[in-house]
Amino acid sequence: MVSNIKRQQLRRKRRVNRVRNSIRRCSTRQYRLSVFRSNSNIYAQLIDDAKGITVCAVNTLQGSVSNANGGSVAAATQVGTRIAELAVGLNIKEAALDRGAYRYHGRIAALADAARAAGLNL
Repeated sequence: MVSNIKRQQLRRKRRVNRVRNSIRRCSTRQYRLSVFRSNSNIYAQLIDDAKGITVCAVNTLQGSVSNANGGSVAAATQVGTRIAELAVGLNIKEAALDRGAYRYHGRIAALADAARAAGLNL
């Protein structure tokens, strides 16, 4: 018998694989904006899938990004703005949003909307 925790972990892996496979299958974009969310911080990194390297990364642990609570929507907005500024500075205009297993809601949506507003086409 499979425990409830194992079942939740399996569902999470399936969601992650479904999102990542749809990005790889349908996206013509070379770069991927990957988002990781914890209870107290949020992390975003721009990955070049062709080369398999991280181009730039921003998180709420960096002092230049947020002085407020790292687990807030305001902090996610600052991270989204900063990652888009770095990407545009590297002449990257388009990226695919990799939300992982997270719903497009709250901090994830705030980060994506802020990145779009700062000039990154997601």
